[in-house]
Amino acid sequence: MTSAAELSAGPALVLRFRDELPALLGDIERLVCCESPSADLAAVARGAEVVAEVGAALLGAQPERIVLAGRTHLLWQFGGPGGVLVLGHHDTVWPVGSLATHPFAVRDGKLFGPGCFDMKAGLAMALRAVAALPDRTGVTILVTGDEEIGAPSSRELILEQARGCAAVLVAEPAAGVALKIARKGVSQYRVQVRGRAAHAGLEPQNGVNATIELAHQIRAIAELGDAAAGTTVTPTVMSAGTTENTVPAEAVCAVDVRAFEPAEQDRIDSAMHALRPVLDGAVVEVHGGPNRPPLSSVASRALFGRAQRLAEDLGIGPLTGVEVGGGSDGNLTAGIGIPTLDGLGACGDGAHADHEHVLVDELPTRTALFHALVAELRGKDLR
Repeated sequence: MTSAAELSAGPALVLRFRDELPALLGDIERLVCCESPSADLAAVARGAEVVAEVGAALLGAQPERIVLAGRTHLLWQFGGPGGVLVLGHHDTVWPVGSLATHPFAVRDGKLFGPGCFDMKAGLAMALRAVAALPDRTGVTILVTGDEEIGAPSSRELILEQARGCAAVLVAEPAAGVALKIARKGVSQYRVQVRGRAAHAGLEPQNGVNATIELAHQIRAIAELGDAAAGTTVTPTVMSAGTTENTVPAEAVCAVDVRAFEPAEQDRIDSAMHALRPVLDGAVVEVHGGPNRPPLSSVASRALFGRAQRLAEDLGIGPLTGVEVGGGSDGNLTAGIGIPTLDGLGACGDGAHADHEHVLVDELPTRTALFHALVAELRGKDLR
């Protein structure tokens, strides 16, 4: 049995988690095989219960179950001043039934299954990393159920827990094998166009075609991006019309915006809400705005430096970091000035994609790194 003193002795910690790899794989399989798409409240509730069972077995304590707007979130608090918030989510983008076409499997050094990379494996790693602490005082674990749809119900809960902490460690997946030291801010919009219906064959001239108006708007929207600044403005889901022989009276389009700088988010927001119709008689309404602020490298710099040093001590360095376009709940905590480091979960590839997978050999090393970071940060005041 490895002692607490030996666990702090670098490579011995990696060996401890390598010995636990079969149990970790079992935990990940339990989580992956309970499908939990964000939009399915019953599935999210079932997923939360499985996370609670896995966590309670490891931590020896039941979480507080917090249901907000029908979505189940889990909170473990071990008290103490300062402290560290371990943050993750158990919802996924994969609909119920995805296991039939993307079954859980481990082969050729990779682990497969819907949501395994984003982020069921990271959850199992984080729970095990905290469970290995001889003293968990000052550690809080928050697992939310709506991250994939922008945290509509958990946002204030996340901010409430983060405000009392010295640091936030996010169990989201790595970018390949790199930590995520900066994330773009996210803005989401719904552009709604109202025209006037008419018979497409008898009197199309009496209609106001909402599809054509939306096409004008989409062209203007797509030109708002700035590649040099890393700002992307992407029209995504679109619908228009009711029947094939009717001039469309309504059309709608969703728009996804990503930007590294708050000023860019503000510029796009002003431009989106300044859109005006091109066709006489058309009405354009824009709903939405910034959803998550950027996670700047300033918020992660000190924590990333600690992680690099600990990785060297563990014999798993050098550790790299990258800037990414995807947002996470770490954006929220960084946005209120809490030191935040993201991408501490599983290494792999294919989040939200058919080839989603986790690199099995990296699971013990990254769990060891997560543990070492929590052990060093709990109870400290880093601000």
